Amino acid sequence: MNRLFRASRLLLTGKAERFNRRDIPHISKEEVAEAQDFFPMPKFFIFGYARSGTTLLARLLRLHPDVHCNWQGHFFTRPPLLSGMLEDQRFADWLGRKSNRWNRGRDLSPVALRAMSDFILERDAMKAGKNVVGDKSPNVLMAGAAVDEVLRIYPDAYLIFIVRDGRDALISHRFQNFIDGAQFLKRRDLQLRDAFARDPEAFMAGGRSIFTAKSMERMADSWAKNVTDTHKKGRQHFDKRYYALRYEDLLVRPYEMLARIWTLLGVESMGMEERVATEMKQNPDADWQKEKAPELSAALEKGKKGSWRDFFTEADKEHFKSLAGEALESWGYEDSQDW
Repeated sequence: MNRLFRASRLLLTGKAERFNRRDIPHISKEEVAEAQDFFPMPKFFIFGYARSGTTLLARLLRLHPDVHCNWQGHFFTRPPLLSGMLEDQRFADWLGRKSNRWNRGRDLSPVALRAMSDFILERDAMKAGKNVVGDKSPNVLMAGAAVDEVLRIYPDAYLIFIVRDGRDALISHRFQNFIDGAQFLKRRDLQLRDAFARDPEAFMAGGRSIFTAKSMERMADSWAKNVTDTHKKGRQHFDKRYYALRYEDLLVRPYEMLARIWTLLGVESMGMEERVATEMKQNPDADWQKEKAPELSAALEKGKKGSWRDFFTEADKEHFKSLAGEALESWGYEDSQDW
């Protein structure tokens, strides 16, 4: 079990003390204004549960001639985090030392972290010839705590949260684990993976579950916590700088959803319809999975709405509903016909 996987397990079980040895102070309004003088580009961050369309949204947003978006910086979403670089108390002692005439009597940690991430983001955007920049990193490990982390360093940023029907997200995440993360699967999960590769038809139309009871419980609970806590804290901390959308609406009305976000970011959206329509026809992730594991990916139509109906058994449906039914309903996914 590698270090990252151990970190993930600690966070999912609520045992994250080792990553919070000290509480880095929030950046002040004055420090934000100073940072903007040096790094003036508006910043945004895209969050979402795993396999919820974060990459698609990032690809579409950066079609705009003024907007750059790259991914997986994990500044706030995966340990050790941006703040983890200065989590050791020794850095607080150094950056907040009274004899340090550069710190103006205040711990310099948030200023140092902001300058570091601002440079990373704007350097990439300048190379692309863009003047608005953001990162997309799924916050599956941190949920609402990731929003707290953004607020600490970027209270002036825009936060964009994309949500997908948890049942579809779990199916897609499960296949991703089968294809890209088999080394982390337990014996029973590997047995299911191999059985599916040999006979996918046995798992279709609710014949046999691709989940163990424990994997379903862990993933459903994680999805419900993610969409509930992230949305609550996003509205609380960022107010009008926060925007949430559903993946399913992005599929049906991509230009409309993107135009709203571009407007939020302060850029014009006119004339982008054709470029958006062309990009929507591409699916590089599906191409990659077909190349890497055709025996697993062939039975799954990537990005499809309602794919859970092809794979959930009756027991899966009831189990997921008992764990995450309330979250489904709050996002408009709960329908009596679904079950």
